[in-house]
Amino acid sequence: MKKKIVLLALLGAVIVLAPMVIFASSHPEVGSVAPQFTLPTQDGQPVSLSDFKGKWVVLYFYPKDMTSGCTQEAHNFQRDLAQYEKRNAVILGVSVDDVKSHKEFCVKESLGFRLLADTQHTVSEAYGTLSHMIFTHAARNTFLISPDGRIARVFDTVKPNEHSAEVLAAIDTLKH
Repeated sequence: MKKKIVLLALLGAVIVLAPMVIFASSHPEVGSVAPQFTLPTQDGQPVSLSDFKGKWVVLYFYPKDMTSGCTQEAHNFQRDLAQYEKRNAVILGVSVDDVKSHKEFCVKESLGFRLLADTQHTVSEAYGTLSHMIFTHAARNTFLISPDGRIARVFDTVKPNEHSAEVLAAIDTLKH
């Protein structure tokens, strides 16, 4: 009986503490300067956040290329790409997958925006999205960065089917 009680107590502690272990750092706060970075795109070209000064940046983190939720989210961003361009916004997808995987994903799914390879996990850590659940990956979070380089909005609970429309609405709200 004592063993069962001890095991239940340990299980309870794991459930309570797991979120703290899974996400080692917190997200940058709204209003703070967005953490700077340089990462390679699916074509191997380096891209820096500073390249987009004066534009809205949709920096979306996703778990893995070629998975259903990530594919749906990417398709919706692709579908709405012209709407982002009208709003002076660029889309940058980030995962811990490598350049080759991103290239294959872009070709297979006909994606016309940049996917960034965070293989060293530095950007995912800087934005507090690195998850260590079943495998190490970026959690599904999005950061809307204003033209002056500040975090304008953080999306923690992302539903891939609705997310692009949600981000477009946020840009419209924040612009006025």
